[in-house]
Amino acid sequence: MEVRLQDGRAGRRMSPAPAEVAGLPKPIGPDAASRRDFILANTEILSPPHVPELRLHLASEAFGLWRRTEEELQQIGLPPPYWAFAWAGGQALARYLLDNQDIARGRTVIDIGTGCGIAAIAAAMCGAASVAALDIDPFALTAANLNAELNTVAIAARIIKPGEEPKSLIGSHSPASLILLGDVFYERPLAERMQAFGKAAVADGHDVLVGDPSRAYLPADGCLHEIASYEVPVTRALEDAEIRRSRVFRFVR
Repeated sequence: MEVRLQDGRAGRRMSPAPAEVAGLPKPIGPDAASRRDFILANTEILSPPHVPELRLHLASEAFGLWRRTEEELQQIGLPPPYWAFAWAGGQALARYLLDNQDIARGRTVIDIGTGCGIAAIAAAMCGAASVAALDIDPFALTAANLNAELNTVAIAARIIKPGEEPKSLIGSHSPASLILLGDVFYERPLAERMQAFGKAAVADGHDVLVGDPSRAYLPADGCLHEIASYEVPVTRALEDAEIRRSRVFRFVR
């Protein structure tokens, strides 16, 4: 069975076994405590292969829930669970930060589309003065907070409201902020917004880094300068590959 999440970022999901089809979990409550309990019950503590310094609550084959179709997950109130995976772009960005810690040390860092929080946590481990982890999905914020606790660092997780302009997310920071965009160019509308945002942020004096494994809508108009490249181990069930070449870019004027 081929099932793709709405934006096409994820690849193949394996067909569920009959035992997994029978009986979905109970619907998830709307509060943060319910989200926290759900994440803890349906993930394992794992280290991403390209960033073994980190430990994260991630989906694994041990939990049949992650073999479910998107429609089945919606029945229990679970949006597409991007936060349950350490995507290649986020791993590349986290690796680059940990290998070049002066980039984040002492700075205000803003991670937009944080997912599991991998890049935000890496920035905090580098000694950032503050780290804001932003996402549209409340589950992602809960997961990012759990993962920050697991790695004994502090981040501030905040929801991105529907229709909120990206530029409003960074406020007015002095000195300039370090902005992280990990794996955000997987669908056209989001990619166009993030490209415009990156260009505007650089024009305002901010430093914008991107981690991306050549997603379909990665900008190709010269606004990105490649600064690192990695061969990142990934899950074949998600990426139709076992290794994805993932690059780190800096937005340039």
